[in-house]
Amino acid sequence: MPETSVQNEATPEPRVTIERRGHVLLIGLNRADKRNAADWRMLQELSLAYGALERDPELRVGLVFAHGDHFTGGLDLADVAPHIGPNGLDIVPEGGINPWQASGESLRKPVVIAVQGICLTLGIELVLASDVAIAAESATFAQIEVGRGILPFGGATIRFPRAVGWGNAMRWILTGDTFDASEALRMGLVQEVVADGTQYRRALEIAERIAAQAPLAVQSALTNAKLAIREGDQAAEAQLQPELVRLMQTEDVALGMQAFLSRTEAKFVGR
Repeated sequence: MPETSVQNEATPEPRVTIERRGHVLLIGLNRADKRNAADWRMLQELSLAYGALERDPELRVGLVFAHGDHFTGGLDLADVAPHIGPNGLDIVPEGGINPWQASGESLRKPVVIAVQGICLTLGIELVLASDVAIAAESATFAQIEVGRGILPFGGATIRFPRAVGWGNAMRWILTGDTFDASEALRMGLVQEVVADGTQYRRALEIAERIAAQAPLAVQSALTNAKLAIREGDQAAEAQLQPELVRLMQTEDVALGMQAFLSRTEAKFVGR
């Protein structure tokens, strides 16, 4: 895991650390003494981190991980409940983006996620809202909201069935039972299971591999795939040719062609 993080000594220790590594933004859940349970401050800081990823043209990929032994114990309901008003819960301060993207706003840049230890409720939903997920072999998961009298409200009711199939999703959403990393892999909730302690390194390898590709093309492909999910195939199909024409005018296409012809790795510039 990263050795340093962005932190102002005049303020309390951040609930979410951020660090730039080349074109990758490292976003770390940082409440290890509470198993990274998300209180109000963590939710807001995570939203701001996603906003920073979205806005900065030099950042191409986000990598979300957790400090400590556990990814997250879920929502710190005692701390967050007072913030739930008549219209629900708004966790996004100015400049932020909802990390669960359950408000109609989608992130243009890909997110890779590394999971270890326990991953409850909003942690699963964060996995579902990411693009590639890596889990440590001893990681465990549970969508336990129905056992607390509420429903999953970060997108699991929408994305979980789509990702793993109706029966698989309902098996875990409606019971609140715990499942392991091998089951998460079998269902397709995560893409790889790796030895304990290596999940961050493997996720970083994938994030850096994505960051090495043409960033405008990556964003275009991701946006089109999300458009198909949100608005249907026809809406996405209508954008394929216009996006191809737009991308063909970029410097990165010329760089990619030169690299292909010379059998070298292209150094894309995002223009």
